[in-house]
Amino acid sequence: MATDTTKKETKAKKAKAPKEAKSASGEINKLRIRVRAYEHKILDASIKQIIDTALRFDAKVVGPIPLPTEIKKYTVNRSTFVFKDAREQFEMRMHKRVVDILNPGPKVVEALTNLSLPSGVNIDVKMM
Repeated sequence: MATDTTKKETKAKKAKAPKEAKSASGEINKLRIRVRAYEHKILDASIKQIIDTALRFDAKVVGPIPLPTEIKKYTVNRSTFVFKDAREQFEMRMHKRVVDILNPGPKVVEALTNLSLPSGVNIDVKMM
């Protein structure tokens, strides 16, 4: 009997624990920037530009964290009819990185919005 009540108490304590405390003024705690590109050199250059911009305004940066490369493979026939067994394979690689900026100020957000990055770089910004 004693073990049943202690299990219930510990479950109740775990349920009441806050996951992540937000600041009292309602500011953004973290800015998560997810960058994707087909060419890894352009991706690394744009990540470096983002990090330099954030560090210029004294923001704490976590990353870049490389995510798994998404590979799409396509198989096509080299010829039709008789030579159906001859095929070619092509692939497209999507390289991804994640950068977290902790406690960004309004100057950091403004500087990141005015940033011009090369074409072919896809950016997703999430405020957490």
